[in-house]
Amino acid sequence: MINDFQTIWGQWPDIWGGFLNTLLLVSVAAVTSLLFGILLTPMLMSSRPGIARTAHGFCDAMRCVPFLLFVYVIYFALPSMGIRLSNWSSGVLALVLYNSAYMAVLLKGAWQDLPADSIESARAFGFQGFNLVRRIILPPMLMRAIPSLGNQLIQIVKDSAFLSIIAVTELTSVMNAIQSTYFIPFAAFLSAVLLYWVLCLCIEILTSLLTRYAEERRT
Repeated sequence: MINDFQTIWGQWPDIWGGFLNTLLLVSVAAVTSLLFGILLTPMLMSSRPGIARTAHGFCDAMRCVPFLLFVYVIYFALPSMGIRLSNWSSGVLALVLYNSAYMAVLLKGAWQDLPADSIESARAFGFQGFNLVRRIILPPMLMRAIPSLGNQLIQIVKDSAFLSIIAVTELTSVMNAIQSTYFIPFAAFLSAVLLYWVLCLCIEILTSLLTRYAEERRT
């Protein structure tokens, strides 16, 4: 068993490359999906039925479709419509679209949890539309949503492992290639689990620090 792990970690350059690619995928997907989620949230809260229904329809569609199936749709179905993307671009697009819906729903919940008096007071002082959202609603909304957003970031990390099915060279794909070469699946996949755990643990620590900061700002 020890020899198996020595064999796995003898492939450290490939493992490190896959791990860095996973970090890049997660970082790009997390930042972009959060930005799209921020844009979607006012649409979910819109008083215009058409806008609100469209935004809710998109979010419901993403939340009800299995992520693996959605990756297949992006990677295999889009080329039949004349839209051709690389493996990496397809994976990032799938992560962003899928998780934007979750981000928007989480932010909507944080928005609804804001004190109504502060928003009405801001309107009384002349804040409307974009300025109201940017200066009055967005900062406390993000502060309240930090724990939920941290959980969603961990979900993005786990979703990224599915991209191995479209040959994106992330951590799971690299470990699968190594175990296929040396026929030691236990050591390979356990090592992958440990690396994913370390990454998620770092996210949890960062989330806890940001949550503590947000609580101090509110007091």
